[in-house]
Amino acid sequence: MVAVYKLVLCYGRPNYYHTVIPTHSHESTQPPAHLAEMNPIDSEAQSAPTPNLPVNDVEKQGDAARPQKKQSAFNNLGILDRFLVIWIFLAMAIGIILGNFVPSTGPALQRGKFVGVSVPIAIGLLVMMYPILCKVRYESLHEVFRTRQIWVQIAFSVILNWIIAPFFMLALAWAFLPDEPELRQGLILVGLARCIAMVLIWTGLAGGDGEYCAILVAINSLLQMVLFAPLGVFFIQVISGDAVSFEYATAAKSVAVFLGIPLGAAILTRFTLRHLASPRWYDTVFLKWAGPWSLIGLLFTILVLFASQGRQVVHQIVSVIRVAAPLIVYFSTIFFITFLIAYKLGFGYRLAATQSFTAASNNFELAIAVAVATFGADSNQALASTVGPLIEVPVLLGLVYAVKFVANRLKMED
Repeated sequence: MVAVYKLVLCYGRPNYYHTVIPTHSHESTQPPAHLAEMNPIDSEAQSAPTPNLPVNDVEKQGDAARPQKKQSAFNNLGILDRFLVIWIFLAMAIGIILGNFVPSTGPALQRGKFVGVSVPIAIGLLVMMYPILCKVRYESLHEVFRTRQIWVQIAFSVILNWIIAPFFMLALAWAFLPDEPELRQGLILVGLARCIAMVLIWTGLAGGDGEYCAILVAINSLLQMVLFAPLGVFFIQVISGDAVSFEYATAAKSVAVFLGIPLGAAILTRFTLRHLASPRWYDTVFLKWAGPWSLIGLLFTILVLFASQGRQVVHQIVSVIRVAAPLIVYFSTIFFITFLIAYKLGFGYRLAATQSFTAASNNFELAIAVAVATFGADSNQALASTVGPLIEVPVLLGLVYAVKFVANRLKMED
């Protein structure tokens, strides 16, 4: 049978998590114990004797009681979710073709800048993040912060994102690029920039916990404004011995724009519409309409990225390959090490997946903005930072499916 995966993005309190594990279409599904308790039909009513009915009614009831053919979860997905892999690779291919066969594409897309990033990319990022952040239950976050579990998750995430991952990228940069200081500096910038955008997409596709992911993104954003510049100086100037200077303003503005704008808009939208309409209307109508825009923003961003840099990537293929090698090792190693540690600590699938994607993802828009502002748009540092998302997108998309396969083999549950 063809494997079918539950792509469930469930938000709620830690005690209400669903198990999000890869299943197969021939398996029957049973509701979790906590949902069974919440079923409005109590056990007494379910076990009540059947009254005497006419023969025809009894036959009808018997037909209704027979097990119905289970509908594939794959068929229940929208066209964007169902063929997401195809759309992503199609967007990458179209971008590369445009960048190489329509020479004016790259310069046109890079003409307008917003916080150091091209305007089309900025628009794509904002559209991508807004619908996801609209799903977060801000009205109940205070209850989440009362639990010890959230503080354990935050501490675990800070250690991974600001100690282990950056130093691992530094080691890979020196191991793979000892003779290319400029490419090495760009790679270090990618390792220092913790993701605040696409990680929400990957976590959702893998069935991770969106609410915890939003919290970790917020924590990383605040730390990024404080730590990015001094860590950049420490890693590049002190450890590597290269003269370079960073400005706090670049990192702060990038975080404020690409997280602050969609986060503020999402909070305002959620509280306003739930008050003016109803919580039910917001959940069943508005979120259903807004949801696809997140993947549309993702596809648009990928297309623009590859179209903007496609020509440069093809014409500097040797440098791209040299930068791509440590990036592939970085994404894969950090992801699976984090997942293994989280599994051993008993975090459960959803939290383990969330922590793994948060640690392995990077804030490419910040890395590109800093590289361009510090070294110039045509520098090798800018090239290395640009290669980051070109490698990250296909690798992390593959990890979405890989983590489901591993979770299924390990029979992980929450």
